[in-house]
Amino acid sequence: MHITRPAARTLQVACATVAAALLVTGCGRSADSAADKAPAKISSGKAKGKLVMWSMGDPDKALLSLAKKFEQQNPDVKVQITAVPWDAAHDKLTTSIAGGNTPDMSLIGSTWMAEMAAMNGFQATPASFQPSVFFPGQWDTTKYKNTSYSVPFIADTSVIYYRTDITTKAGIKGAPADDWTGYLKDLKAIQATAGKQNPKLRHATHLLTGFNSWLFWLPMVWQQGGDIYDANTKKFTFDSPAVAKALQYYSGIFKDGLSPNDKSDQGQNFQSGLIATVQQGASTGGNLHLNTPQLDSKWQTMPLPKGTQSAGLAGGSDLAVFKGAKNADAAWKFVQFLTDPKNLAAYGDATGNLPAAVQSWSQGKLNQNPKMAAFETQLKVTKAPPAITTWQQVADTIDSELEKLAYGKATVAQAQQTLQSKATSIGTGR
Repeated sequence: MHITRPAARTLQVACATVAAALLVTGCGRSADSAADKAPAKISSGKAKGKLVMWSMGDPDKALLSLAKKFEQQNPDVKVQITAVPWDAAHDKLTTSIAGGNTPDMSLIGSTWMAEMAAMNGFQATPASFQPSVFFPGQWDTTKYKNTSYSVPFIADTSVIYYRTDITTKAGIKGAPADDWTGYLKDLKAIQATAGKQNPKLRHATHLLTGFNSWLFWLPMVWQQGGDIYDANTKKFTFDSPAVAKALQYYSGIFKDGLSPNDKSDQGQNFQSGLIATVQQGASTGGNLHLNTPQLDSKWQTMPLPKGTQSAGLAGGSDLAVFKGAKNADAAWKFVQFLTDPKNLAAYGDATGNLPAAVQSWSQGKLNQNPKMAAFETQLKVTKAPPAITTWQQVADTIDSELEKLAYGKATVAQAQQTLQSKATSIGTGR
């Protein structure tokens, strides 16, 4: 059985800093000209010369292995891959773009795309890359102002993990309900067993509060058929009924005592049986298997609850070629190689990362693991957050208001009004 391994890449979803935002404002260049949006072209023939790539996180043996394979197929190219820690990656990338001192290509956290594309950091994606090869939400993470500046590589989304040994004692047969009304009812049934049928259990679930809680709340809005931003009018829509409903769900879970509002470790609490369900990405499953293999038979996964529709967040990392690449042709050929569904499947099998190409899921071992089925289902309905350069500032505001709700320091109406007001004040950037 394939189990995802822990990966030090969770920061890829959102770690832009205020300092970096100022850097964009002060040093960024326009990406609006027709020349900037013209797709790059890839020559025929094999790759040649030296190719420099930045990768994020720890040294990636699976990526290095694919690079060796690429070199074997292209004897005149030499690939040099440098590992960059995730916590330093954003500033290193923006500084290198602003200074005109970039490598040829890099792995880019998907929520950084708009910001760095607005700095005129990347070449537009060649037309030979077909969006239909990838999950739609993942492809959308490559876009800024309707132009793609990268190619999806590692997909990421979250699903519901649930402890079957706990839910069974709450009378739930199989997975908890897949719709919000039924899911909340099941959470309350689980909560009723705390200290009784389930002596260790403290809470039915554990929602994230504070930093990055927007990752888990934004899909609730989409599940209600709404959004927080209208790309056509370029206006925020936090004042919509869908946002109100999503805020009510989030706030209600804390009011009903179904989730703690502390910042204790969700994965550890799930592992210890203190909580019964948690919304997390694929690395959580890998950690569970490595730390507590004896629990392998006591947990499962399911897609996020749906409202009027199913939805989830598309995160992950994309491959981009820099505007100032010295060997752009070889870089794009390496991107082609890495995002081939078979190579993506091999990378996914080796690392536990989720492949961004649809066909990869049937060509590797992922579809043999029932715990991974929920991720494939979820990836089919994921969406990317708004591709605006101020997104991190807006996301920070969401985190702040959600935390107030979790601590009972604001009402849903107050949070909604503040979100609309502050987001409008922040604006959409360039």
